[in-house]
This record gives sequence, C-alpha cells and structure tokens, in this order.
Amino acid sequence: MPVADLPLVSMLRNRMQWHQTRQKVLAENVANANTPGFKARDLRAPVFQPDGSVAASGLPGIGVERTSPLHMAGTGFTPSEDRTRTRFDVVPSGNAVSLEDEMLKAADNQADYQLAASLYQKSLQLLRNAVGK
Repeated sequence: MPVADLPLVSMLRNRMQWHQTRQKVLAENVANANTPGFKARDLRAPVFQPDGSVAASGLPGIGVERTSPLHMAGTGFTPSEDRTRTRFDVVPSGNAVSLEDEMLKAADNQADYQLAASLYQKSLQLLRNAVGK
C-alpha cells in the first residue's frame, strides 16, 4: 500500500490543497476590493469520511467514535464570533468585499494550512521511524 493511500496522509494532502485554493480565492477578493459590483467568494470546506475520502456535502464530518454507550457524545464546536457573515454594509458601487473580513479569513486559513502541513510532516516522520529509516 503506498503511503499516499493512507487515510490520514490523504486527508491532510486534500486539506492542504483546499487551503491553497482558498488562499487564491481570498487573494482575488482582496484584489477586487475596489471593483464595482464584485461579490466576495469563499470555498466550502471539504468533509472527510473516516477512510480519508472526501464525503458528499451534507454528511457529518470526522467525529469521535463512541465505542461504548457509557462514552459521552460530542456536542461539536461553536465559535463565539460568527465570521461567516459580513459585518459591514455594501458600498454604493455594489462592492460587497470587506477587507477586514477577508484578512481575518486569510490569517485563519494560513494558520490552518500550517497546522495541516505540520501534521503531514510529523505523520511522514512517524512512518519513516516505523520503517526504520
């Protein structure tokens, strides 16, 4: 089995590719901040199956598996600040890009990409150690 087919490695690789594509979209939003009528765009996050494949939209993401009925069920994370909606009005030219929101998204995206890249690197190091190299 190739290393690239392992579920964890595959998920991390897909996640890093998504972050790269999202960064391009966010950069286009910032670049068109003064373009009349431009609407900001964003990418929907991929949802993964436990085997590492990307799930169809609407399915639940990776969660903690309850192996015993005595385990507590997870409630999920709800951020205290809603960053998905625009906090500023549309300007008279019809432009709906908020530079503040786009920069917050870009910073969050960069941090998430760095985390995924670090996990990817550590998982490959772990596999190398297991093989004995």
